[in-house]
Amino acid sequence: MVDISHLPQNDKTNGWNLVLPQRTPKPALKGDVKADWVVAGAGYAGLAAARRLAVNRPGDRIVLLDAGVMGENASARNSGFAIDLPHAVGGGHDDLDGAQRYMALARAAIAHLEDNVTAHAIQCDWSRRGKYHTAVTARGEAEYIAPFVEALERLGEPYRRLDAAATAHELGTPYYHCAVYTPGCVLMNPAALTRGLADSLPEAVRLHENTPITGFETDNGIHLTTPAGSVRAPRMILATNAFAERFGFFKGKLLPFHAHASLTRPLDEAERKALGGVGDWGVTPANAFVSVTMRYTQDYRILIRHDFKYCPSQRVSLEEQARARVVHQRLFHGRFPMLPKVTMEHTWTGFVCMSANHAPGFGQVAPGVWAAVCQNAVGVTKGTISGLLAVDLACGIDNPLIADMHSLGTPSWLPPRPILDIGVKVRNGFDLWRSRHEA
Repeated sequence: MVDISHLPQNDKTNGWNLVLPQRTPKPALKGDVKADWVVAGAGYAGLAAARRLAVNRPGDRIVLLDAGVMGENASARNSGFAIDLPHAVGGGHDDLDGAQRYMALARAAIAHLEDNVTAHAIQCDWSRRGKYHTAVTARGEAEYIAPFVEALERLGEPYRRLDAAATAHELGTPYYHCAVYTPGCVLMNPAALTRGLADSLPEAVRLHENTPITGFETDNGIHLTTPAGSVRAPRMILATNAFAERFGFFKGKLLPFHAHASLTRPLDEAERKALGGVGDWGVTPANAFVSVTMRYTQDYRILIRHDFKYCPSQRVSLEEQARARVVHQRLFHGRFPMLPKVTMEHTWTGFVCMSANHAPGFGQVAPGVWAAVCQNAVGVTKGTISGLLAVDLACGIDNPLIADMHSLGTPSWLPPRPILDIGVKVRNGFDLWRSRHEA
C-alpha cells in the first residue's frame, strides 16, 4: 500500500469560479465500492476518460474521484485557452511532421469539447475567437514572432500579422509592438467548462468530489482508499498530473509550476468605450515566463496571468497571492492606462505539470493502470486528448491518434533534489534576464 499524504488544497480563491452561480458538489465517497474502472482525478483528462469509458464500455461501472470540487481544481484555474497550435516549430521535416501531429491531437480535443458544450448546452462562454500571440519589442518580434510566422507558412496555417497600430486597435492597448492572430484557438471560462462537463457525465459514471485518494495498491487489482471509503476495480486511469508521483509513477520526471492570475471587476460602459478593441480576446505572450497572458472576457473583465515559477511544494500562501495582486495591478495599469479606476476583484494560483523534454506522461504504466498526466501547460487540449486516448488504449481500440500521442515521447529523467531545485531556479533566472525586454 502506498500512503498518499501530500494532497491538493482548495483555497477557494479561483476567480473563474467565484463569478459563477453557486453549485452543489457531488457527494464524497462513503463506504467500500466495487467498479469495473476507477478514474483518479477529474480534470480535463479525467473527465474525458470517464466519458469515453461510458461510450467504449457500455454497462461497465465507472467511478471518478477528485480531491477537490469542480470549478476549483487545477483544470478550472487556467487562463481559458483551448490552443490548437504549437508556439515553436523548427525548420526540419521532423519538426513540421511533429507539429502536424500536435495539431491533429489538439483539434480532436477541441472537437470533443465543442460537441459536449453544444450537446449539453454548457454555459461557459465558449468562443471561437482565436488568439493573439504578441511581442512587446522589435527584438521580441525577431526572436519569437518571425519564426512563428515562418512555421505557420510552412504548415499552411491561416494567420494575420499585425503591427503596433493594428494590435492596439484590436486589443485596445498600445503596449505591444506587434502580434500574430490565428483563428483556431477557443476561449472559455474554464471553471464553467469543467463544471458543465462534470454535471453532464453519463449515468454510468459516478463522480465523487471532495474525495482525496489517501492510499493506493495494485495487489489483486486496483485498491484505492479515501478518508471515508475505498474503491476496488481491475483497471484505473491515472489523471492526477504532478500528483502521479505520489502514486509511484514518473518519479523524478515531473516539474510542478505555478502561475498567479487576477480578474478585474467588470468594466462599466464608459470604461468599455475607453478600451475599444474588437470584442472578447485572448493574448499569449512571446515568452510566457517573462510576460503576461491576458483575456478580455464576454462579461467585460480583464484577466492578468503572470509569475510562472517552479513550485515543488504545490503550495502557495494567501500572503503570496496578495503580493501577486499588487503586481498584477501594476501590470494592468501599464497596459491599460485608459482604465485608471479598474481594480482586481479576484486573485488565485493555478498549478501546471511539465517535463524537461515537454513530453506527456501517457500510456500503460503498470498492470491495469494507464496514465494521462503531464500536459506541459496546455491542459485544456492536451489533457482532454490524453484522457480520451488513454481509454482507447486501455480498451484495445485502434485509434490512429494513439500513435501520434506516443510519438511525443515520455518524460525524461531529472537530477535529484536539491540539485534539481537549484538548477531549475538558475535556468529560470537566466531565461528571465535574457528575455527581460519582453516583460
